[in-house]
Amino acid sequence: MTPLGHRRLILTRHAKSAWDDPTLDDHDRPLNDRGRRSALALGDWMASRGYEPEEVLCSSSTRTQETWEVIASAPLEVRPLMRIESSLYQAGTERLLAVLRTATQPTVMMLAHNPGISEFAAMLPARAPMDPDFRRYPTAATLVVDFQVDSWSDIQPGQGSVMDFVRFDGRL
Repeated sequence: MTPLGHRRLILTRHAKSAWDDPTLDDHDRPLNDRGRRSALALGDWMASRGYEPEEVLCSSSTRTQETWEVIASAPLEVRPLMRIESSLYQAGTERLLAVLRTATQPTVMMLAHNPGISEFAAMLPARAPMDPDFRRYPTAATLVVDFQVDSWSDIQPGQGSVMDFVRFDGRL
């Protein structure tokens, strides 16, 4: 739970997806084994740190929804409101910000795609993490950023404080 006047965003790029079926539309590609391992590790990491979303804003793609389903299998205590947002599929920064501003809960997880999500992550905090992978925002990368605002509609680029940045590659 977040205090009044405080909002937390958990911004996640979907985990690694499969490319082995050339007949599948990009929107319909599922996670591969490595992606499922990454999403599971991410869910465990979130639970261990107490990063529990109260609302999930998820792209309509198969790989983002599957990423959330695997994350949600971790021992999270909160069962969040879930919103599938078709406009998050391949969204740019303006669309990502517009959707985030419609969130209703203090702690929100957003699952989306590159290149928009890496650009969005870079514009949110006052100071970016000193991680060499941050600008690239690889699959399953997750930024936790806090804002001192009363409503999501009040957030502006450059206002956030980075709490964490992590990435999981799912390799054994």
